[in-house]
Order: sequence, then C-alpha cells, then structure tokens
Amino acid sequence: MACIDSIRDLITPPDASMPTIAQSAFADLEHEISGTRRVLERYPQGKGDFTPHPKSFTLGKLATHVASLPWLGSIALETSEFDVMKPRPAQPAPPTDGAGMTALLDGHWQKFKAELGGASDASLLETWTLRAGDNVIMAMPRAAVLRNLLVSHMIHHRAQLTVYYRMLDVPVPGLYGPSADEM
Repeated sequence: MACIDSIRDLITPPDASMPTIAQSAFADLEHEISGTRRVLERYPQGKGDFTPHPKSFTLGKLATHVASLPWLGSIALETSEFDVMKPRPAQPAPPTDGAGMTALLDGHWQKFKAELGGASDASLLETWTLRAGDNVIMAMPRAAVLRNLLVSHMIHHRAQLTVYYRMLDVPVPGLYGPSADEM
C-alpha cells in the first residue's frame, strides 16, 4: 500500500472522493520504479559492452535507456510532441556502474514525479505525438503515452536487462516476488 499512498500524497484531487487520472493510471508507478532501481543497482561494472546478439543493444546502452525513461515522461508532460529525428544536446558519458545508473534514474524520476504531481486531468487527456520527421509513430492522450512509453516500455526493457544479467551470472532481484537468486 505504500506506493499507492505516496502517489495519493503526490497529487491532491479537487474532490478527495474522486481520484485524479494520475492517481488512477499511475498508482503502481512507485512500485515499478522501485523494481527498476533494484535492477539497475546490480549493473555490473566493466560489462557495458556485453551484447547477447548483434542486433541487441549493449548492456550499457540498454541500462542507460532504462534509467533515462522517466526523462521521456517529462518530455511528454512538457511538450505537445517529440521528434526522434531532431538533434538533441550532447549528453554526459553514460554511467558505468550501479550507483551511476541509479543516480541517473533517480534524477529523472524526481523531475518526472514533480511534473506529474502538477499535471491536470485536462493536460493528461490532451494528445501528444511521437514522430520521426513526417512519420507519426503515435498520437494519443498523454496519460496513454505515459502508460505506454514510460511504464510498459520500462518494464519491457527492465526484463531484457534481467536476461542479460542471468547470462552474465549477475544475481537477478525479485520484482513481483522472489527471484531464483533470492530463494
């Protein structure tokens, strides 16, 4: 219940008997971020170039992507669209250890959490667009974008990380109950 209470504390609905869209749609987000943090804490230093297949991301790129996903949530709350083809400012070197990965996640998470706390139901119902130049990848209400691009996307890539970890003999943390490494 702690994760639901923290989301409720984060956003005060206009009518306490009626939850906001953010409360309803993202009540599980604290729990998912906590699980992601546990996975990133175990990021094995010196293994960033590992890849299980030539078409796969390296471990370093995948972990950095997972740690940065709350940034995409902030972009969805701050803008009406995002074009993946437009250049972005230079980024600092990616983290190389678990502490760096969790610090990256925590920084993006704190910013996103504050922005979500200020998001109105009306803004969460506005259409947000992800594009690649003229090609529209998706256009849907912000709440759906956040569920899709932040939560589901994070869970998907976090699961990939646990497979990489298993291949590297890195103990996998339990996410929805204990893992084989915790039994």
